[in-house]
Amino acid sequence: MDYVIAVFVSVLMLGGSIFALTAAIGIVRLPDLYTRMHAASKTGTVGAGLIFLAIGVHSGDVATFVRAFAGIAFFVLTAPISAHLLARASHQVGYPLHEKTVQDDLQSYEEG
Repeated sequence: MDYVIAVFVSVLMLGGSIFALTAAIGIVRLPDLYTRMHAASKTGTVGAGLIFLAIGVHSGDVATFVRAFAGIAFFVLTAPISAHLLARASHQVGYPLHEKTVQDDLQSYEEG
């Protein structure tokens, strides 16, 4: 049974690390603030959530698992909200979108 738990924790850690790496690559490679923010908030949240889940399962302690679950809930509740507020504030001060952006939904929302 310990082997199964170790494999499960390893898969969770590897998955979380891949998502975190994807978020880091997205921050470096994507063209503007809005797409970078999207990469950081979405994949970063999933990566951190998987790593927290791995920590909780590996500990074998209910108190540690509850704290890890609270960390997951904190990330899920705060990362999308902060990303939205950052994008909205950037749009309001006039930070430009990438030239290949097809549609500006915030502009049509603020005008209408």
